[in-house]
Amino acid sequence: MTPAIPKVVSIAGIDPSGGAGLLADIKTFSALGAYGCGIVAALTAQNTQSVTGVHTSPVDFLRLQIDTLFADIPLHAVKLGMLASAQIVGTVADRLAHYAAPFVVCDPVMIAKSGDALLAKPAIALVREALFAQSFMVTPNLPEAGVLLDRRPPETVKEMYRAAEALRELLPLSSERWVLLKGGHLPGNEVVDLLFDGDRMVEMPAPRIATRNTHGTGCTLSSALAALLPQYAGGFRPVENAVRHARDYLLKAIAAADTLQVGHGHGPVHHFHATWPRAS
Repeated sequence: MTPAIPKVVSIAGIDPSGGAGLLADIKTFSALGAYGCGIVAALTAQNTQSVTGVHTSPVDFLRLQIDTLFADIPLHAVKLGMLASAQIVGTVADRLAHYAAPFVVCDPVMIAKSGDALLAKPAIALVREALFAQSFMVTPNLPEAGVLLDRRPPETVKEMYRAAEALRELLPLSSERWVLLKGGHLPGNEVVDLLFDGDRMVEMPAPRIATRNTHGTGCTLSSALAALLPQYAGGFRPVENAVRHARDYLLKAIAAADTLQVGHGHGPVHHFHATWPRAS
């Protein structure tokens, strides 16, 4: 039985600006009632405008971080973010399989909001072949879906349907696994995400919020899912309702993002919009 306060870990990179990566994940876990743990897969030199450097964790030390944490704390969900290299992807996939980690939410981070690459090309095949095998849910955006499927990104909601079906085929077919394909890159005043388990396709529309401060939206949504999936387990349509809650949290965080005024580029969303006092 999942306790009232689930223990959730993010395996991701560090964004010093706090808008994305491990720091954003911990904020999200905390805002949504989960106890957050973190394993550092990479360090970045990054702000709201660009990524100027990446330093990956030594593989042996990454394995030590994972083994040490899992040996002590019963974890109820895992969020995967920036893993950077094929060696890191392979190590994470191996340890997750070893521990039969539950509710693994894989956000296949490839490109920063600034346009900088965050995943080496040789790692892409390993994400598909090894990491997806351990994932309960994958949450690619449209450019990431194009890379994973080796085709151009979807350009319409109809094409998103076909991409979601193809992505589901990359996940194990014999058990419950989910694709959340995020449609924020399509034009228009509405954003449509698709949730698909291989049988039922759920279309989730939402109004587009006019702001440039969307740094870390993908990290925030996937970590919200990791925090909420254990809390909804056993309920009615638990995955769909966890996704709806996570999206609602993110949309409100985006709507409040302009109040933070962080940096000169794409600023972060407001992870604590529900608890911090509003500026007058």
